[in-house]
Amino acid sequence: MVTTAVAAVAGAVPPARKAQAVTVATTTALPPTLTRRQLLAAVATGSTLPTAAASAAAPRFAEIPGSGGVKALDLREGSGEIPAVGDQVAVHYYGRLAAKQGWRFDSTYDHKDETGDPMPFVFTLGSGKVIPGMEAAVKSMRVGGLRRVIIPPSQGYQNTSQEPVPPNFFDRQRLFTTIFNPTRLANGEGSTLGTLIFDIELINIRQRS
Repeated sequence: MVTTAVAAVAGAVPPARKAQAVTVATTTALPPTLTRRQLLAAVATGSTLPTAAASAAAPRFAEIPGSGGVKALDLREGSGEIPAVGDQVAVHYYGRLAAKQGWRFDSTYDHKDETGDPMPFVFTLGSGKVIPGMEAAVKSMRVGGLRRVIIPPSQGYQNTSQEPVPPNFFDRQRLFTTIFNPTRLANGEGSTLGTLIFDIELINIRQRS
């Protein structure tokens, strides 16, 4: 079940950048130590947990207004500026596919430059070249923030030309043959095949509009 897969990957910790510690920041108060069990309990639906104490302790995904159903959980609050439509932004991301049990199809942390440092993904907000779910997530972030988002198929890949795409051919092929599988789509599975989970870190605003 995709719901089970989403719950599992929601508890996965993204790779930290050098000399940076990733802390969980949510709109509700959290205990000093958040266990993996508690993270796994925070499923995409944001349903309440069995006890009031557990409910207060677990992080909650919240739907981004006007996003078409994209749900977000801030793992680290940023302190910089908020980008606007037309701005060129640089992000790091860690993308997974719920239909493949949280298979990681791409990560900018693996894209290295000549010095061995990870290369961020750069795009212009509002250009229409990037999947809507990623745009919705970044538009409401502050520079320096790290956000986990669950993107429904309607806000994910609608065709194979939308970014971001894995640079590796075989990863691209596996991603798109899963999302656009004609047999499974004919069986009515279109509402689950393209569910994406992204960890997005807003590095900077490269150019203001």
